[in-house]
Amino acid sequence: MAVGRNNTFVTKFILLGFSDQPQIKILLFVLFLGIYLLTLGWNLSLITLIRMDSHLHTPMYFFLGNLSFLDICYVSSTTPKMLSDIITGQKAISFVGCATQYFFVCGMGLTECFLLAAMAYDRYAAICNPLLYTALVSHTLCLKMVAGAYVGGFFSSFIETYSVYHHDFCGPNMINHFFCDLPPVLILSCSDTFISEVVNFIVGVIVGIASVLVILISYGYIVSAVLKISSATGRSKAFSTCASHLTAVTLFYGSGFFMYMRPSSSYSLNRDKVVSIIYSLVIPMLNPIIYSLRNKEIKNAVRKAVARAHVLSHGHSLFCH
Repeated sequence: MAVGRNNTFVTKFILLGFSDQPQIKILLFVLFLGIYLLTLGWNLSLITLIRMDSHLHTPMYFFLGNLSFLDICYVSSTTPKMLSDIITGQKAISFVGCATQYFFVCGMGLTECFLLAAMAYDRYAAICNPLLYTALVSHTLCLKMVAGAYVGGFFSSFIETYSVYHHDFCGPNMINHFFCDLPPVLILSCSDTFISEVVNFIVGVIVGIASVLVILISYGYIVSAVLKISSATGRSKAFSTCASHLTAVTLFYGSGFFMYMRPSSSYSLNRDKVVSIIYSLVIPMLNPIIYSLRNKEIKNAVRKAVARAHVLSHGHSLFCH
C-alpha cells in the first residue's frame, strides 16, 4: 500500500487463483500447462500450414491465420503468469501490471469479436456472390478489416481499462481470480463504480451488438441463398463451410455474454473462474480443431506437409548412408 493524502491506495494486487492444496496445485499445473502447450502447438501449426500451402492463400484462411495468432496472444496474456503463480506461490501483480494484463486480454477479446464478424462477411461473399468473390473480398480489404479489428478492439479496450483503473483502490487487494478480469477487480474499488459499469456495458454492447449484427445479417443471406440450391449435396456442402465458424461464434459469444453482459449483483466469482477458463484457455485450444476437423483443404495440406517431411527425411537418411 502507498499513502496518498488522507488515505492509502493499492500498489499491487494478490491473485488468489485456485486451491493451495499441494495435490490439487500439481494437478492444475499439469492440466493448464498441457492445454497451453496444445494451444500453442495447434495454432502455430495451423499458421505454418496456411503460410506454406499456396492453396490456402485465400481470404478465409488469411482470417483463420489471424484468428490463430490472436488466440496465441490471448492465451499467453494470462496462462504463463497463472502457471507461475501455481508453482511458485508468488501471486502478486503490480497495479500497472494488472491494468496492462486487462488491457491486452480485453483488447484481444474485443478484436476477436470484429474478426469473427469479418469471417462471417467472407462466408457471405463466398456463398452468395461466388462470381464476385475475389472482387468483394480483395486482399486489400482483408488487410483493412484485420487492421480495423485490432484498432477497434484495442481502442475499446483502452476505454474499458481506463474506466476501471482510474478508480481508487484502498484495500483489500485480494483478487479472487487467476488474472485481472473486470468483475473481481471492480468490486475491490473503494469509489463509486456505477459510471464505470455503465461505460463497460455500453462498450461491450456496441462491440458485441455490432459484430453479432454483421454475423446474423451475413448468415441470413447465406441461409436464403443455400435454401435456393436444388441439390441436397450442394446445400450440405455450403452449410459445412459455415459450420466451423458458427461453432466458434457460439462458444466465444456464449461464454463472453455470460461473463460480461450481466448485472454485477449476479456475479459468483468461484463459478465465473470456471467460465473464464473456458474462454481464456479452452476456446483458443479448440478453435484450430474446430476449423480443421471437417475441412478437406486443411486435411489435404496436412497430408502434403507430412509427405514432404517424409521425402525430406528419407532423402536425408539416404544421404547419410
